[in-house]
Amino acid sequence: MNKEILRLAIPNIISNISVPLLSTVDTALMGRLSAAHVGAVGLGVMVFNLVYWNFGFLRMGTTGITAQAFGSRDDAASILTLGRALLVALLLAALVLLLQVPLGQLSFYLMHVLPEQYGLISEYYYIRIWAAPATLGLYAFMGWFFGMQNAIYPLLLTIFINVVNIAFSFLFIVYYGMDVDGVAWGTVIAQYAGFLLAFILFALRYRPLLQRLQRRALLELKAFKQFLLINRDIFIRTVCLTFVFAFFYRQSSGGGETILAVNIILQQFISWMSYGVDGFAYASESLVGKYKGAADQPKLHRAIRLSFVWGMVLAALYSLSFWLFDRPLLAIFTDQAELIDASLPYIPWVVLLPLVATPCYLWDGIFVGLTASRAMRDCMLLSLLVFLLAFYTLDIFLANHGLWLALTIFMVARGGLQWLWFKKKGLAIY
Repeated sequence: MNKEILRLAIPNIISNISVPLLSTVDTALMGRLSAAHVGAVGLGVMVFNLVYWNFGFLRMGTTGITAQAFGSRDDAASILTLGRALLVALLLAALVLLLQVPLGQLSFYLMHVLPEQYGLISEYYYIRIWAAPATLGLYAFMGWFFGMQNAIYPLLLTIFINVVNIAFSFLFIVYYGMDVDGVAWGTVIAQYAGFLLAFILFALRYRPLLQRLQRRALLELKAFKQFLLINRDIFIRTVCLTFVFAFFYRQSSGGGETILAVNIILQQFISWMSYGVDGFAYASESLVGKYKGAADQPKLHRAIRLSFVWGMVLAALYSLSFWLFDRPLLAIFTDQAELIDASLPYIPWVVLLPLVATPCYLWDGIFVGLTASRAMRDCMLLSLLVFLLAFYTLDIFLANHGLWLALTIFMVARGGLQWLWFKKKGLAIY
C-alpha cells in the first residue's frame, strides 16, 4: 500500500510544486519592480481564483467518479465521465467569456481593488480571461487522468505548462519590457499549449476507449444529473473556500500596500505547502475511489491511514523549513528590505499552518474519492461560519495577526469537522 500511495503521490507532489513555482516566479519578477506590482499580480491571480477555483469540481468530481469506474472496471463509464466533464467545461468557459466584464467588476469589488491598483489589475484580467476554455478543459483532463490512476500525465502536463509559462513571462518582461501584461500573456499561451498536449497524451494511451463513447449515453439524463449533482455540492464547497481567501486578500488590501504585499508573499509559503501536501490528497482521491469501486474496504481504510502518515510527515518538513530558512525564502520573493522586515513577525503563522491545515487537505481527497460531496459542502459551510466569527472577534484586538489566526482556526475547523463526519458515518458518509 505504501508503494501504491507513493507511486501516485510522488508525481503529484512534483507536478503540484511546479504550480506555486509559477506563482513564485511571477511574484519574484514583480517583486523586483515595486510593492504595487506585487499587489497587482497577487490580486489579479486571486481574481482568477474567484473565477476558476469555483469550477474546481471539474477536476475533483471527475476524479472520484472516474476512480470508482476504474475500480469496477467499467470502461464505458470512465470515458463517458470525461466526455461529460469536457462538455461542461467548454460550456462554462463560453459563459465566462460572455460575462467577463460583469465577472471582472464583481471580482474587483470583492477584492477591494483600490483606484491606483485598478489599471494594472484590469490589464492582467482582460488578457488572462481568454485562457478560460483551455484552463477549464485542463481541469477535466487532469481529474480524469487521476481517476484512471495515472499520475504521470498530470505531472507531464503541469511541468510543461509551467515551463512554457515561466519562459514566456520571463521573455516578455525581461526582453520586451512588459510588466503585468507579460505575465498574463505567458499564462494564456501556456494554458492552450497544455490543453493541446492533453489531447495528444489521451490519444497516445486511451484512444481505444473512444469506441465506448456513445452520444446518446453521454447525454443520458439520469447519469448526467448525477454528475451535475455531485459537482454542484463541490461547487458550493469551493465557493466557500474561495470566499475565505478572497476575504483574506480583501482585508489585506484594506491594511495598506505594505500589508497587502506581505500577505501575498507569505501566502506563497502556504501555496507551496498546500500543493505539496495535495500530492497525498490526490493519491487518496484515486485510491479511495478505486477501492470503493472495487468494494475492498480493508484496503480502503489502510489507504486512508497511510495517506495521513505520509501527509503529516511532509507537513512537518514544510514547517521545519519555514522556521529555519525564513529570511532566505523571503528573499526569493523580494529584494526590498522593508518588505522582508515587515514579513518576519508573521512567519510563526506559516510555520504553524502546515501542521494544522494538512488534515483538511487529506480529508478533502478522501471525501472526493468517496464522492461524499454533500458532506464536503456541509463541513465547509460550517467552517466558513467559524472563520467569520473568529475574524470579527479577533480583528479588533490583533489586526493582521487576527486575520492569520482566523485563517488558522478555519483550517482546524475544516479538518475537525470532516473527521467527526467520517467517524460518525464511515463509508456511508455520502
